[in-house]
Amino acid sequence: MILVTGATGTVGRELVRLLPADVPVRIMVRDPAKAPGVPSAAETVAGDFADPRSLARALAGVRTAFLVTTDPSGEHDARFVGAARTAGVRRVVKLSAAAVLDPEADDLITRWQRASEELLRASGLEWTLLRPRAFMSNSLSWAASIRSERTVRALYGTSANACVDPRDVAAVAVRALTGQGHAGRAYTLTGPEAVTAAGQTDLLGRLLGIPLRFEELTPDAARAGLSRRCPEPVVEALLASARRQRAGAKAGVEDTVRTVTGCPARSFRQWAEDHLEAFAPVTV
Repeated sequence: MILVTGATGTVGRELVRLLPADVPVRIMVRDPAKAPGVPSAAETVAGDFADPRSLARALAGVRTAFLVTTDPSGEHDARFVGAARTAGVRRVVKLSAAAVLDPEADDLITRWQRASEELLRASGLEWTLLRPRAFMSNSLSWAASIRSERTVRALYGTSANACVDPRDVAAVAVRALTGQGHAGRAYTLTGPEAVTAAGQTDLLGRLLGIPLRFEELTPDAARAGLSRRCPEPVVEALLASARRQRAGAKAGVEDTVRTVTGCPARSFRQWAEDHLEAFAPVTV
């Protein structure tokens, strides 16, 4: 039995879709009624990282787990790993971040991911770490302004990021969850090239067949926008991450997706072509 957490997220949804049909799958979500699109063959269970009893129920009979957490305090990771050890889970595949390898990265989110990785390494469980760069799907945050204003607004628009298609991250996760030879491995996952927000804007415009305008945000404007949806420590972590990207820390490309899956990583063009409908402007 494989337990999947984060199944309503970008990688988790694709992971569930890619898992072989003959592999028993259990999906842990806080509210099963709010988990649309779950395959009929998958078992869905209510679980909360803050509820030890629900974790015990979710992990009963599980041999392998895919772990996604979003709590930068690290408490959710600690509770899950402890419950997994008690339940007799053999292997945990953890979604981490490529920034953990950057010695200049010392923000809240990166410190949490480093600590969570170390927790898993010391747990006595088999572990595999997935360390993606930013997801290409993050550009969906531009969809509303593209549809209504034909404009993309972003910070440091000429800084490069070797962002990765979440489908490729999910494909690597499937190999780590179902195959051999992945225990004790950490995989840095990127796309095939580093791209910039300005370049992505230009490409989306060409694919849509319309001119798009890129508008550079000031740090203050970016902070104000992030503050409307994130607590201050997370805002500062995201801004620090953007500054590291401006300094070139996220432009390196790895061929890990091909090495693990046998298929090359998808380009941003491929991702955009497959999601172009989300950006199509409103017509009157």
